[in-house]
Amino acid sequence: METKKQNRTIPIIMMVLLFGMISFVTNLAAPMGVVVKAQFDASNFLGMLGNFMNFLAYAVMGIPAGKLLEKVGYKNTALLAILIGFVGVLIQYLSGIAESFAIYLLGAFVAGGSMTMLNTVVNPMLNTLGGGGKKGNQLIQIGGSFNSLMGTSVPILVGMLVGEVTKNTAIKDVNPVLFIAMGIFALVGIVLWTVKIPQPQVDGHDIDGNESVWSFRHFVLGAVGIFIYVGIEIGVPGTMMLWLADAAASGLDPATAASTAGVVAGTYWFLMLIGRFVGASIGGKVSSRAMLTVVSAVGLLLVAMAIIASPENTVNIPVFQSSTSGLSLGQAEVPVNAMYLVLVGLCTSIMWGGIFNLAVEGLGKYVAVASGIFMTMVVGGGILPLVQNAIADSMGYITSYWVIIGGLAYLLFYALIGSKVTKRADGKAV
Repeated sequence: METKKQNRTIPIIMMVLLFGMISFVTNLAAPMGVVVKAQFDASNFLGMLGNFMNFLAYAVMGIPAGKLLEKVGYKNTALLAILIGFVGVLIQYLSGIAESFAIYLLGAFVAGGSMTMLNTVVNPMLNTLGGGGKKGNQLIQIGGSFNSLMGTSVPILVGMLVGEVTKNTAIKDVNPVLFIAMGIFALVGIVLWTVKIPQPQVDGHDIDGNESVWSFRHFVLGAVGIFIYVGIEIGVPGTMMLWLADAAASGLDPATAASTAGVVAGTYWFLMLIGRFVGASIGGKVSSRAMLTVVSAVGLLLVAMAIIASPENTVNIPVFQSSTSGLSLGQAEVPVNAMYLVLVGLCTSIMWGGIFNLAVEGLGKYVAVASGIFMTMVVGGGILPLVQNAIADSMGYITSYWVIIGGLAYLLFYALIGSKVTKRADGKAV
C-alpha cells in the first residue's frame, strides 16, 4: 500500500503543474481584451471576443477530448494538448506582428482547444489519484491553488507591460507574457515526456452516443453548473478589468488606470489562491455540498452589494504592485464596488472542485465520458462574459453584474437541491 502512495506523488505533481498552465493561458484573454480594445478601437463586446473564442473551443473539443482520453490515455492526451497550446500562443504572438485581429482570434481558439484537452486530463486524474470523495475534492483544490497562483500573475504582468492604455497600445506590448507561456509549455512538455503517468483504472464500458450518462439528474444539473460557474469566474474579474481600465467610467487616473486594473484583477485571482488553500486544507473534512452552499450564498451577497453601492465611494485595497525592485504589496484606491467584486474570488475559488465532485458522484464507469461533457460546458466561460459585456456596452458595467447574480443563484440551488444523487451506476443504494 505504501508503494502505491509513493508512486502517486510524481503524477500528482505533474497534474498540478498542468492545472497551472490552464490558468496561465486562459487568463491571458481578459487582459488581452484591454489591449485589443485599444489597438483596434473595439467595443467591450469585441474586447471580450478573444475570451469567447478561447472558450468556444471547449464546446468544439470537449467530447472529442474525452474520447481521445479513452483511446490514447492520459499522458499522450496531455502531450498533444501541450503541443497544440504552444502553437496557439505562437499564433497570438504572430497576430501582433501581422497586426491582425482575426489571427489573434484564431490563436485564442487554438489555445482554448489545448486547455480543453488538459482539463479533460487533470480533473479526473486528480480525483482518481485521491480516491474520489472528499480526498478527490481535496486534490482538485490543491491543483486549483496552483491554478490560481498562475492566474494571479497574468493580469499583473500585462498591466505592468502595458502601463497607460493609449491608441498606440498593441498586442506586441505583451510579447514577454506570450514568451513565458510558450516557455512553460515547452518545459512541462519535456518533463512530462520523461515521466511515467499511470492510467487510472476505469471499468470497461460501451456507451451509445454518450446517452447513458444523461440519465443521471445530478450530473445533468452539475454540467449546467459548470457552464455557469466558469462564466462567473471569468466574468467577474474580466468585466471589472475592462471597467477599471476605462478611466472615464471608473474615475481612475487615465495614466494608471490599466496598471491599476491589472493589479486589482490580479488580487481577485490571488484571493482565489487563498480560498483554494483553505479549501484544500478542509476538503478532507467538509463536504463539497456544504462548501458550495456557503460560497454561493456569500458570493450572491457580495455581488449584490457591488451593484447597490455607489461607485463614487472609493476605498483603498491591498494589491500587488510593480516597483523598481519587483512586485511588492501596496494599495490601490478604487470604487468600493471593485472591492466587493475582488472578494468574490474567495467564493469562486472552491466552486469548480465542489461542482465536479458532486456531479460525478455515483457515475462509476461513465466518469471519462462525463469529463468530456464537462469540458464542453466550460464554453460558459466565453458565452456568459460575452453576454455580460454586451449588457455593459448598452446599460453600463455595474448593471451587467445582474448576469452574475443569476448564475450564483443557480449554483446555490444546485448545492442545496440539484446535487442530490437519485441513482448510481454501481447499483448501490442512494
